[in-house]
Amino acid sequence: MSAKRVNWLPSASTRLVWALFVVNAAVAAWMAGPGGVLTIDGIVRIDGLTAVMWVAVAFFSGIVHSFSRRYMAADPDVERFFGLVFLLTLVVMLLTAADHVALFVLAWTSMGLIMADLIGHVRDWPQADAAGGLARRYFLAGSVLLGAGLAVLSAATGATAISEILANVAGLSPATTAVAAGLILSAAMIQSALFPFHNWLLSSMTAPTPASAMMHAGFVNAGGVLLSRLAPVFAGDVVVMLVVVVAGAVSAVLAQAWMLVKPSAKGRLGCSTVAQMGFMILQCGLGFFAAAVTHLIVHGFYKAYMFLSVGSRVEKVPPKKSKKGAGSKALTFGVGVLAAIAAGVLFAQLTGKSLTGPGTGVFLTAIVVLSALRGTRTLVGQASLSPLARAVAIPLSLLPAVAVYAGIYNGISAMMGGLPMIHPHLEMTPIHWLVLGLFVLGHIALETGWHRENGRLYVALLNSSQPDPKTIPTRSE
Repeated sequence: MSAKRVNWLPSASTRLVWALFVVNAAVAAWMAGPGGVLTIDGIVRIDGLTAVMWVAVAFFSGIVHSFSRRYMAADPDVERFFGLVFLLTLVVMLLTAADHVALFVLAWTSMGLIMADLIGHVRDWPQADAAGGLARRYFLAGSVLLGAGLAVLSAATGATAISEILANVAGLSPATTAVAAGLILSAAMIQSALFPFHNWLLSSMTAPTPASAMMHAGFVNAGGVLLSRLAPVFAGDVVVMLVVVVAGAVSAVLAQAWMLVKPSAKGRLGCSTVAQMGFMILQCGLGFFAAAVTHLIVHGFYKAYMFLSVGSRVEKVPPKKSKKGAGSKALTFGVGVLAAIAAGVLFAQLTGKSLTGPGTGVFLTAIVVLSALRGTRTLVGQASLSPLARAVAIPLSLLPAVAVYAGIYNGISAMMGGLPMIHPHLEMTPIHWLVLGLFVLGHIALETGWHRENGRLYVALLNSSQPDPKTIPTRSE
């Protein structure tokens, strides 16, 4: 009998990535203290954003590696899978540190090609091959757009280092800046699967669950990292920033609606990711780049957990009729509204956002309030708790969570404080108020279940959120 083959790569790469996490945490701690920016002139630049992303990327990759050692153990291509995931980790770390334009575009392109290979990981499966090919075409298109945008900036400034380009971008003509910003924003939207480039993400469910976790928790966040790294290209023009706001808002609202009509758990998670990436890009458009980075990290923790535990969340249960009376519903609703408003005020106080001035901090605080209202729905639905217990649990769970979020936001803001134009001062405009009103109407529609009562809207949402037909497994399979 032949000896059983021992796959050494899963164990070795898992240990290496956790060692990377320890080293990255030490680098971040050093940079938060007396440390400064580490550079290899014109090639690599390690600053606060790099340190934050290195810690997050290594941590998420470590979780995926550890989970995959058992999940992927029987896969015939297990070593290729671990090799790709570890290589993706290194490439993303290189991307966040790259300062030379060519190195940045090379890392961006490599990142997309590796992820496309992971999406089509299962060989001899036509749907997986189609999904991987679709993603690859999207990612290559994004790389071309990003390369073109950076080429415009490089030619206009005469610099090849991103740090030098950003130092001189204020002297460029508005037309040059607008063209470059449009190309780079398009690349970010493709990477983060924003509408109308969302189809690759919704068609990627052929990827192994750990690869999906890596994709939804980290890969799609690169759009927000890109806009944060190149903040001066966008933050100097109010019109460009409004375009970013609208692009993020449309995706956030539309994907939230798609999520309500998706019948499968993974389909809902995919739509949720599109919506969250919309929020992330929206925060960039409001001028809160540090908030966008905070959002992508917190969302990464949440989405990695959701994908890795999705199997345990599938259960067959009979429908239950609500036994809550009108009095208990009114009590929990009232407490939920008051707790959400208190959460918004708490966030504004802890982060220094003005609630009375003309700045876009009002918009961000309002989004926190709406998100808190959504969060209370989970506790309201806990039938095992009495109405009084639910009323008490809502503020006791909501307010500390918002305080922790604000603390993370303040820490990341401090780490990114040295980046150029990372904290621009922007004022609310009529378009901002219009977009905020759209979010409020969307929340009201969600609470009232209007999408279920309107048959045409329901069908339209369901049809517009369908993946590519070639990536859907047939019944016989």
